[in-house]
Amino acid sequence: MLVRPGGGGIEDHLDAGARRITPEMKVEAAKAIAGIASADGLTPDHIVPSALDDRVALAVAEAVAACVREKATV
Repeated sequence: MLVRPGGGGIEDHLDAGARRITPEMKVEAAKAIAGIASADGLTPDHIVPSALDDRVALAVAEAVAACVREKATV
């Protein structure tokens, strides 16, 4: 997992009221991580942002929570 334990991330599905992690949540988490990666910070050996970057945890938490809310309203 690219998000540090206890620092936010896909486990935030629990905070959002979901009972399990779905494939859709994983996709939204991946999109959130990709959204943080910037072209100037990428190299052939470093293609994803650091899991220690606080922006990653926040972006993944928000994306997963939004996915849970969206599914709850369907």
